[in-house]
Amino acid sequence: MTAHDRRLSFGIKTSQMGLTYGEIQRVWREADQIPVFEHAWLWDHMVPLRGDITGAALEAWTLLAALAAQTVRLRLGVIVTSNRLRPPALLAKMAATVDIIASGRLDFGIGAGGSRVAGENPAVREFEAYGVPLVSPGEAVRDLAQSCAIIRQMWAQDEPFDFHGHSIDLKGAVCEPKPLQKPHPPILIGGAGDRVLRIVAEHADIWNYPGTPSAEFLQKNQVLNEHCAAIGRDPGDITRSMQTIVRCDDPHAPAATRALLLEMIGAGVTHIVLAAVLGGRPVQWLADQIIEPVIAQVQHR
Repeated sequence: MTAHDRRLSFGIKTSQMGLTYGEIQRVWREADQIPVFEHAWLWDHMVPLRGDITGAALEAWTLLAALAAQTVRLRLGVIVTSNRLRPPALLAKMAATVDIIASGRLDFGIGAGGSRVAGENPAVREFEAYGVPLVSPGEAVRDLAQSCAIIRQMWAQDEPFDFHGHSIDLKGAVCEPKPLQKPHPPILIGGAGDRVLRIVAEHADIWNYPGTPSAEFLQKNQVLNEHCAAIGRDPGDITRSMQTIVRCDDPHAPAATRALLLEMIGAGVTHIVLAAVLGGRPVQWLADQIIEPVIAQVQHR
């Protein structure tokens, strides 16, 4: 998929919370054999966000490299990588390595990550457990912009370079080998705040909207269009993306999910990620019950 490709595309997301490597491996191998799935995604947290903190939560980028080596067709990525958990130069190097392992199939997903907010905050126990400081939302967004600039430069510069930012200094930074995709892997940025949408306009090929109602999406989409106009970028260059949880053991899930997807497609979303809680069902169930009926309805509109 390219930034200008406006076909509908569907992907599957496996949130690693409570899943074994074998279970995730099985889902990805199955999806790789089903043509309607074009992309697959992981979740980026070091510990479960709810329940027992000692529950399973495999690290996303290590796991992504393993899955890249075991699939042949799916585009793949992390939706979205927390910018707070890895230094950007290191993340650029990791992503370049995964793109090479995947023979050029990486979609690079990133977001601001957790920040210091009032009320219940699931990021607290994760960040405290791994010694990651919680910063203000404004600082988290500022760091995201800085990281996007560093990562793109790491992928583009042939010679070592220096970078002096508000929270990081690099001297002689270099990324070799580069990603296989040129000029770089597609960049997906998740978020809906005004400042994040400015970063989307500046850096993203795909915008992942982290909500569901189409009315709110349309308002945020207009903000993104305005940011694009302000910097002279065609907003049509940015693919609109969404993800939604599908609880496959819920008998109401197929109809409700189809209705939601059709609403969001009508609002302009073309890149759809199903975060599936399979409950023992095969991956083909998602294709049969949700994806193919949605495609058929869109084609007959």
